[in-house]
Order: sequence, then structure tokens, then C-alpha cells
Amino acid sequence: MSALKDKVVLVIGGGTGIGSGIAQGMAEAGAKVVVSGRRSEPLKTFAAGVSSPHPILCKTSDVADRESVKAVFAFTEEKLGPVDIVCNSAGMNIPNRTMAAMEPEQWDEVVRINATGAYNVMRAALLSMRPRKTGLIINISSIAGKRAITLGGVVYCASKFAQTALGTAVANEVRDEGVRITNVYPGEVNTPLLEKRPAPVSEERKAAMLQPEDFGALMVAIASLPPRAHVPEIVFKPTVQEWT
Repeated sequence: MSALKDKVVLVIGGGTGIGSGIAQGMAEAGAKVVVSGRRSEPLKTFAAGVSSPHPILCKTSDVADRESVKAVFAFTEEKLGPVDIVCNSAGMNIPNRTMAAMEPEQWDEVVRINATGAYNVMRAALLSMRPRKTGLIINISSIAGKRAITLGGVVYCASKFAQTALGTAVANEVRDEGVRITNVYPGEVNTPLLEKRPAPVSEERKAAMLQPEDFGALMVAIASLPPRAHVPEIVFKPTVQEWT
């Protein structure tokens, strides 16, 4: 029997990309899954295409809006019960990735989604998990949250470093309260975020990258560990990508 059978899982940013791979893996492992994102159509299309013991539910939300985040947690609890596992895969980037090219408004937007959004999700999750002394929060950060790489760009790196520090600091804070937080640092992944790259990515390169479905097995493995076992962080990259 799967360790995730009937567990309640909320995947933020779950309609496309990494989030969809995680949601599918969790659902196929027997979890009760809600996927959330800003656009309803990708959520519905994705959910309809997954065959799993429990149908995947959908709820729109915006991680930058605290009331919207509270609403998706309330929806999940009403439909399925208290959330056992939260995967925050919401994130964005911009094409003009240098300090010289970036506008201040773009800085604000990326930080609002990647950093403040992560805070909003974690805060809402902890309000439910701390009293119950159980729960797992998985933050999808980036290799750019460990290395300030040119490819990621100035604001993306800064926002992902913030997300990394947030996850680590809060994990230490709640370590005696039964709640675990894992930071995941993906390398190159073939997701719609590639459309925001300054230069087009070849199909050959996309094929060599990690694919969204690769994340399902990894996240299921982490989530299936006993409560005494904590994975603070993990780097997950394609074989062809250098790691220094």
C-alpha cells in the first residue's frame, strides 16, 4: 500500500510544468490532490487527463494575493480535509535578465510571485500544520537559488535565493513541531517558463532537459518517508547540465 494513499495534497502552480508532474505523481500514488494556479483552463485540461484513484480537483489562486491563498487552502479543507502535503511550484521569470535591461516594475512582479508568494503559501500551510504537529511543505526553488547564474538573471536569482533562505530558516523553526520543509533546486526543465528565455531553446536541448514527469517520482519518494526523516534540500538536474 502506498504511503500516500488518501493523503491530502495541494499543488500550487499545478496546471503546467513541474507542478503538473508532481500532481500527477501524487495522484497516481493514491493521494487526494488539488491543483491550483492563476488560469482555470490549464488546470482543468491537466486534471481531466490524469487517471488516478481520486479525481484531481482544481481551484484558481494567485500566490501573490494572501486572501486568494487562504481561499485555496479553505477550498481544499472543505472538499478533502486538512492538507498533509503542500508543493509550491508557482514561479516566473522575465526575458530581460540584466540589471541594465530590467525595469523596477519587473523586479517587483518577480519578487512578488517567487519570494512573497512562497511566504504566503508557507504561512497558510503552517497555520494548519502546526496545531496538528504534522505536514510536509515542498518548495520548488531553483539552482539559481543556490548559485547566482547569468542564465537565471538578476531578479530570478535574488527571488529564488530568498525562497531558499525562507524554506531553510522556517524548517529549522518548526523542526520540533512535526512539520518538515524541503527545498528543491531544479536545473534545466522543459516547461513553459522556457518561453521567457532571452534566446530560443532548441528542441534538441529541450529533449535533454528534465521533463515535468521526472519530478513525480522524486516528490513521491520524499513525501513517502517516515515523519522522523527530513530531506532539507535536494539538487535535481539533467545529466548534461554542469554542476559546479
